[in-house]
Amino acid sequence: MPRIQRLTVPGVALHVVQRGNNRQAVFFHESDYFSYLDLLFESADRYDVSVHAYVCMTNHVHILLTPWDEGSVSLLMQRLGALYTSGINSVYHRTGSLWEGRFKSSLVDSDRYVLSCYRYIELNPVQAGMVVHPADYRWSSYRHHAESLGDYPIRPHSEWLALGADTGERRRRYSELVAEGLKKEDLELFRRCAHKGLPAGSDRFKLEIETALATRIGDGQRGRPRKGL
Repeated sequence: MPRIQRLTVPGVALHVVQRGNNRQAVFFHESDYFSYLDLLFESADRYDVSVHAYVCMTNHVHILLTPWDEGSVSLLMQRLGALYTSGINSVYHRTGSLWEGRFKSSLVDSDRYVLSCYRYIELNPVQAGMVVHPADYRWSSYRHHAESLGDYPIRPHSEWLALGADTGERRRRYSELVAEGLKKEDLELFRRCAHKGLPAGSDRFKLEIETALATRIGDGQRGRPRKGL
């Protein structure tokens, strides 16, 4: 089977997904989450990548980020994966791969889609039945966006900044959006696009990406603007 092409454009948001090998756990103790997130933000700073949202589930991670240099996401994920795996193998006296091959990714349209991707990521623990409300899950960026709680230097996307005139208004508006949840079609869109490496966005966005990269993309299914996001 041919490899799925990774599409990356500097300045365009990217939804990154990485799963544990054979879907097995990659976090075993509270300290592991701290180690992973420390390495994530340290690596993001090293390679000039803006991290907008994240969630660390038991056996996989979702990250929404924007790279500013060509190839920076691959460098970030290589360093993050290698150092985290080395640490885990040392602590738990294990050997071999921790992650399931290459990470998967999907470019995300700023126009109406980025904030949906924020919510898709931070609602993962709710969708999985682990918590009732995203604020109850410690290992995501939700509390940073909605409650000003968090220890990591998250860089807001311009679409999040556009939610209000000040931080308080933005947090209130974002909390309201999260409370609305996500439609089934939105969930399926982000899952499918990440799995297949397709851009998540409007037809115009996909054409812009095809033009920028001088390549034909996709499986014939394109997004459409969402209402009320």
